[in-house]
Amino acid sequence: MGKIHMQQWREIAGIELIGFYDPDDKQAAATVSQYQIPRFDDVDDLINSIDAVDIVSTTTAHYEIAKKCLLAGKHVFIEKPLAHTLEEAKELVQLVKEANVKCQVGHVERFNPAFLALGNQLLQPMFIETHRLAQFNPRGTDVSVILDLMIHDIDIALHLVKSPVMRISASGVAVLSETADIANARIEFDNGCVANLTSSRISLKKMRKMRLFQRDAYIGIDFLEKKTEIIRIKEPGETTGMMDFPLEMGDGEKKSISVQLPDIKPSNAIRMELEEFADAIINNKKVRVSVYDGYQAMDVAHQILKKMSLHNEMHNV
Repeated sequence: MGKIHMQQWREIAGIELIGFYDPDDKQAAATVSQYQIPRFDDVDDLINSIDAVDIVSTTTAHYEIAKKCLLAGKHVFIEKPLAHTLEEAKELVQLVKEANVKCQVGHVERFNPAFLALGNQLLQPMFIETHRLAQFNPRGTDVSVILDLMIHDIDIALHLVKSPVMRISASGVAVLSETADIANARIEFDNGCVANLTSSRISLKKMRKMRLFQRDAYIGIDFLEKKTEIIRIKEPGETTGMMDFPLEMGDGEKKSISVQLPDIKPSNAIRMELEEFADAIINNKKVRVSVYDGYQAMDVAHQILKKMSLHNEMHNV
């Protein structure tokens, strides 16, 4: 992931890429050879040489590196999840506030073109269903599937619903690693919305789908295939919709179902999130995914982990 980010930074106008830090000698040598970018042997030397840092390390190292950068007054982009523990995440939120710098968390699905295609839609979901399935990869197994995969959908659900979480129930199983590899969580919000999230990193096929149900519409988002569909009841006289199907109501009233397929503008989500971070620094704008957004997603993720632990304990008695 670090190499992917580095390639994007090389292509973003107005950015000077000073160097990188990687404690792995073999990996670092390969990176220098491929990108011709200086390697710093000491992370403090790197921090002192830059204005902004992109932290793409193992989750367990996020806090230590980010804290050094924030205490030095540097702008920080940090991959999701924000930190390894909730206490670390809470401290980072406070440090960002005190440093008065830009801090963006890498919840990249916010920049997925299939999700961005809904920008002009009124989204007020009352039921959310997600399936995020991946094939097993040892990278990322230092954290559970909740913090590795499900956290993407947690972040988007919180972003869409904008209501306090009232209740959480969850279950999960560790199959190939020491932490949960497959999990399901049900999140109930104060406004009545329910989100049912399923994540697995031991699937035979990949899937990243979200379905939103609201009073007037069904919205399907395929983050993997970059496709979006909106199906809603069309009132008489309305002209919206690419395809319309007649619908006979029970009282004899005639309506129709409108199917819309929003235009998906091809884009590189990682490139876009990094460009927006740079733009926020240069032009003093708000970041799209703030450090507090990252903390909130982690807070819910850790509540899910606790519920999973309790569920497993009950069934092991």
